[in-house]
Amino acid sequence: MKRLRNGLAVPKAIEIVEENGVRVLQIGGDAIQSAMRLDAPDMLELDYVRAMMSFLLFCPRPRQILMLGLGGGSMARFIHQRMPDARLAVVEIDPGVVTVARKYFRFPEEDERLEVVIGDGAAAVARRPASCDVLVVDGFVNGSVAGSLCTRSFYEAAFSALRPQGVMVANFMADDGKLERHCARIEKAFGRAPILLLAEEQDNLIAFAVRGGPPRLAWSQLRARARASNALFGLELGECLAALKERNPGTGRFLDL
Repeated sequence: MKRLRNGLAVPKAIEIVEENGVRVLQIGGDAIQSAMRLDAPDMLELDYVRAMMSFLLFCPRPRQILMLGLGGGSMARFIHQRMPDARLAVVEIDPGVVTVARKYFRFPEEDERLEVVIGDGAAAVARRPASCDVLVVDGFVNGSVAGSLCTRSFYEAAFSALRPQGVMVANFMADDGKLERHCARIEKAFGRAPILLLAEEQDNLIAFAVRGGPPRLAWSQLRARARASNALFGLELGECLAALKERNPGTGRFLDL
């Protein structure tokens, strides 16, 4: 989710905007849920979505990804297209959002690598212990993180849903007054503080929490993973490294996890 300005109505408080060659999805409140450039629909248009894909720095070859919140499906579509070795399950509470994503944002139909579940994301996570390498949390209600997706019990379930050395990536608004509480709950559930990344336009703060694994990663290893992500998936993750170094503890050689 990202802030928005104006809109053009579609049913159920779902709005579509087209401006300067970009189609935008808005679902209630003053927020962008997804965006697609019409002449480059396979690219990731929004800065926060590109930042969330930095999970590849911590889990470079995920086999199973669980995503909470679909929006227009840009991130899910990108993963499905560019990462053929990964299976993806998306949980979306509103079936109308799935319909709009397929009609207006080229979100694909289900196949052997893509599962779409209509239901509550927190409940789905609790039912899937040790099921995923990456858990993507991007569910908002009226401009704020969905209440069920930021509780202590949710983060405990998220920890349990990840396989060893798996990573949860969660999207927050950078001006969320409860950020400190959210991060404290993540730290309590995971046994370590989340790694924070401010997205390029500084509207969104992305939190990464790793289940187990080493206490730190060398910046040289992270740079190598960024280069690999560029070569394999066309993602410029190298630009995120400076932002990670600025906000998180570590040394000139290592990022503390």
